[in-house]
Amino acid sequence: MTMAIALGERGWGCVWPNPAVGCVIVRDGRIVGRGWTQPGGRPHAEVMALRDAGDAARGATAYVSLEPCSHHGKTPPCAEALIAAGIARVVSALEDPDPRVAGRGHRMLAEAGLAVFANALPDMAERSHRGFLSRVRKGRPMLTLKLATTLDGRIATATGESRWITGAEARRYVHLMRARHDAVLIGGGTARADDPGLTVRDLGDMPSPVRVVAAAALDLPVDGQLARTAVEGPPVWLLFDAARAPAAARRFWEKAGARLLPVPADATGGLDARAMFAALGAQGLTRVFCEGGGMLAASLLRAAVVDDLAMFTAGRAIGADGHAAVGPLLLDRLADAPRFSLRESRAIGADMLTQWEAV
Repeated sequence: MTMAIALGERGWGCVWPNPAVGCVIVRDGRIVGRGWTQPGGRPHAEVMALRDAGDAARGATAYVSLEPCSHHGKTPPCAEALIAAGIARVVSALEDPDPRVAGRGHRMLAEAGLAVFANALPDMAERSHRGFLSRVRKGRPMLTLKLATTLDGRIATATGESRWITGAEARRYVHLMRARHDAVLIGGGTARADDPGLTVRDLGDMPSPVRVVAAAALDLPVDGQLARTAVEGPPVWLLFDAARAPAAARRFWEKAGARLLPVPADATGGLDARAMFAALGAQGLTRVFCEGGGMLAASLLRAAVVDDLAMFTAGRAIGADGHAAVGPLLLDRLADAPRFSLRESRAIGADMLTQWEAV
């Protein structure tokens, strides 16, 4: 089962809105088939594993990292495929909470005479499927907030210079993290200051995520990388405030090829973070990777939508006149500060990566 879960994670970043599922088929103590959800969400993991196993699937056990689907979508149900292939036993790591499944896959298998063992490894499967489960249960994708700072928590000097605080190894690792998410998110200030491409580079043919910018007034560079590449590059989605964005700016970005997603403002005048993530969830995203800047990071933390925090720390100091990694959180009491639990700490080149989970 741990192999099935690991195989499924190969689909992180390229199978949304579907879950990234893995499947291993075993017969007489030997692995005869392996599969995982393919880019675009189809074929599903079970179908790929059955193709790999061929006739050896008859009488075998299928280990699946999530309950096999039972509904007709763009493909027939995986439960039907397992039954038709002659699988004798199905072990699933976790029941699928999607209302279209929610135990129906297990029942379909059992009613066909297969032995079914459900929820075999729920804790590991919950972590693997966090993005999909968040969208189903909360209506929003999971969010990883990435910060790259100095020892004193700064992301740029007083003049705005920030390239490069961390080393090449850390920056390359960030590209890997981008590729394992459905979308990369930045604020309008970062887009104006850095003119980023937000693509995955130096990692072979790994996919680039959807590029999302939160810019209330759509005041973004019209000659920047995002405007030039919105059509031929990875999709560009813009979160904006309909009350503040001029009609001319909307027309420009629509013509450039961007998708515009209106979001209401919050009490501070910025975009409402919870509404932003509800809008992204409605589009099918399951995993979002935020790369700043400080004001956007603060709004996400205030709204309690940050699930994971990835902190890259470089061994240098800038001082209080530098730009803070996180903008004002408007806190009066320490007890109200967002809290995270340390999950991992390791060196990446000359820098340190600490990964935290919201508690």
